Amino acid sequence: MSDVHIYGIKNCDSCRRARRWLDEAGVAYQWIDLRTDGIDRARLEIWKDVLGADVLLNKRSKTWRDFDARQRAAAQADPVAVLVGHPTLIKRPVLEATTTTLAGFSEARYETAVTGTLS
Repeated sequence: MSDVHIYGIKNCDSCRRARRWLDEAGVAYQWIDLRTDGIDRARLEIWKDVLGADVLLNKRSKTWRDFDARQRAAAQADPVAVLVGHPTLIKRPVLEATTTTLAGFSEARYETAVTGTLS
């Protein structure tokens, strides 16, 4: 079982770049598709505590743009409740490694995060 988990959506460009980078770096990881596998509230609470609600809530997503003012206010008041029902609002990919959790893809940040998991 891998110590690296990556959460995302299969047709997301950032998720594809992250997975390609991990594959090329030889990092074993478990892929979790937020759209098909979903995400539980407990994990989202952890991510919110570690990353912060502002990082976790992707206000550049189409889902956010499609929200009306009431839905946006609800998402800001209780992001976890909204993210459970709308996982496409999660900034992705989310990478969980042994010592860190990251949202979004950056080669430099991924290299730092997976140090020690490389063969």
